[in-house]
Amino acid sequence: MTHASSSMTFFGVDPGTRVTGYGVVSVVNNTVEWVDSGVLRARAGAQLPEKLAGIYDGLSEKIARHSPRCVCVEQAFYGKNARTALVLGLARGVALLAARKSGVNVVEYSPLEIKKSVVGSGRATKEQVSYMVHMLLHPPQESAQEDACDALAAALCAFYHHKAGEVLATGR
Repeated sequence: MTHASSSMTFFGVDPGTRVTGYGVVSVVNNTVEWVDSGVLRARAGAQLPEKLAGIYDGLSEKIARHSPRCVCVEQAFYGKNARTALVLGLARGVALLAARKSGVNVVEYSPLEIKKSVVGSGRATKEQVSYMVHMLLHPPQESAQEDACDALAAALCAFYHHKAGEVLATGR
């Protein structure tokens, strides 16, 4: 895909060991457009090291394909189950490693920050986030599973924070 010189690409990741969502948006002259999104699924019955390798390989390939300005990995939320939090932390670590090894800028935002930047409320439901992602980006239905929508929301959050930083830096 060819973009004008003023285009920027942002890549979002919603990490998980069974399903990792990814989403890519492009910004051309301040217009945000859907580029790609989907999920990386672990093979049924795969052991944790195989799942982590699949996340790393899949994200590395997608990041290389899209050459984003930055990759946004959603921060872990802290649930009650310590094992779930630990395994999610491993998936996040592998996602961060894939992004960092690609040589692009890596940012992290909490689920609250992502929801607030996309919906306007940090307490938004998954359905509200999905609705706004669909309204803003119009992704094809097959590319917009829940985890992919969350990743697209992370990519949008990275863009909004990047844009806010530019405004603060230039004063306009």
